Amino acid sequence: MPNLIQKYANEPVWAVVGASNNPRKFGNRIYRTLRTAGYTVYAVNSRENEVEGDSAYSSLLDLPQPPTVVDMVVPPYLALEIVQQAKEAGAKAIWFQPGAEDAEAIRWARANGMDVVEDCILVQHVQSPKGEEGRKE
Repeated sequence: MPNLIQKYANEPVWAVVGASNNPRKFGNRIYRTLRTAGYTVYAVNSRENEVEGDSAYSSLLDLPQPPTVVDMVVPPYLALEIVQQAKEAGAKAIWFQPGAEDAEAIRWARANGMDVVEDCILVQHVQSPKGEEGRKE
């Protein structure tokens, strides 16, 4: 998995499913950290119209471009549906934050050609896709 972490940690286009406006929630912290580091990052949350002043999308299928990585910050019971949606949207990898993992969703993703990372993106050295170090918040 370290190779997958390295491969995907600096991919420039991400979607954060479970992005939030609550600064105490990981969905907000992850979204802000990636955005501040210069990533193209899309907020996906069916209950929000905006996250941190940016448009929020109710589905991965509504994004203006396919994300390479879909970061999961949702309860495990939602994971399989979102992973299937991510595949349909053109994502290459699913990044499960701790607590979002679901064995069935992980098996499905791998069986359908997607890479799976189970780790917290906030503990990784987030860099700008242009090679400049990002600021951790």
